Amino acid sequence: MKRFLSLLAGMLLCSAALATELPDSVYVAVKDGHVQGIALDREKGYMYFSFTSSFIKTDLEGNVIGTINRIQGHLGAMTMGPDGRVYASLECKDDVIGQGISQRLGVENLSHENSVFYVAIIDVDRLDRKGMDPEKDGVMTTVCIRDACRDYVDHTFGCSGIDGVTFAPGIGKCSKKLYLYVAYGIYGDNSRSDNDNQVLLCYDIKNWKRKYETPVVFGTVPTNGPEKPLHKYFIYTGNTTWGVQNMAYDAHTGRIYMAVYKGKKPDFPNYPLFSLDVKQRPAKGVPPGLDAKHEILRLSDAGLLDEATGVRGWDFKWGSTGLCPLGDGLWYISENHKDKATGIQSCTARLYRWNGQGKQVFIPNK
Repeated sequence: MKRFLSLLAGMLLCSAALATELPDSVYVAVKDGHVQGIALDREKGYMYFSFTSSFIKTDLEGNVIGTINRIQGHLGAMTMGPDGRVYASLECKDDVIGQGISQRLGVENLSHENSVFYVAIIDVDRLDRKGMDPEKDGVMTTVCIRDACRDYVDHTFGCSGIDGVTFAPGIGKCSKKLYLYVAYGIYGDNSRSDNDNQVLLCYDIKNWKRKYETPVVFGTVPTNGPEKPLHKYFIYTGNTTWGVQNMAYDAHTGRIYMAVYKGKKPDFPNYPLFSLDVKQRPAKGVPPGLDAKHEILRLSDAGLLDEATGVRGWDFKWGSTGLCPLGDGLWYISENHKDKATGIQSCTARLYRWNGQGKQVFIPNK
């Protein structure tokens, strides 16, 4: 027993020491775009930021180590992969943002039917200077998310593309293997009811590098990617504005967290943060608002309960522009800001500690 207590004390001291080594915040500012996601390589001491059409690598003091500034599409949420590369959502579509990016890069605007959605894979170890090019410098590959392409054409399930991404264990499986989860963007629309679920696609990336990863060539939109995901999950949350903006698996609580822009349907609590337990067993059933059977997941039995809908979540202001759990109760969470006078947009990746209580679900780690 004494040995156990000694080991436990040592682990707690080690965790506290690691926390003191981390800065309270990391700050980055840009002239174009707003922060979409963050990721941390704790071991190597680097942080990564996506800013709509650029990617930034910094040290933990916020000094810029390298950038990718010429990205053909809308770079969104991102996560560190088990292979040490960063995986991010990338949308090449016919909306206003997509048209603006195409015009700036001098490539052809995409039609609605030819809009394409990718997981962009960034070799961050090779990113060692500012202004690197994903085509000429070969620091990025893409894999097409074909289900999202199909659902986007008719906006099935309210699909507007993809955004949140994370690696997590297989849901309902007792295994340490990590799978890639990709969340749909979903249009905010109060006039329909088939958009009241979040949609998560689950992929095994074991053979992606050999079978699907495609180098970037500007002006082209390849569709190399798996025909279908392993699973397509539906989670009843009520409609949100643009779906899951950022998603993160936290080993400390055993949950996947989904940060959204709040929905506007008056019958829902419209929380900005939801979670689901990965140990749950998926069920087969008809999700609310739909008319066919799908794989269904339940929200966690945590957070604030809305009695009328059964939906649980948290009222936490931040997270939609970046969630980064460290696995020990600590998180870096993006706090985005725009200077109205200069137009400069910034991200303060602030260190928080998990608390789990109401609006104080996270507290600053000070």
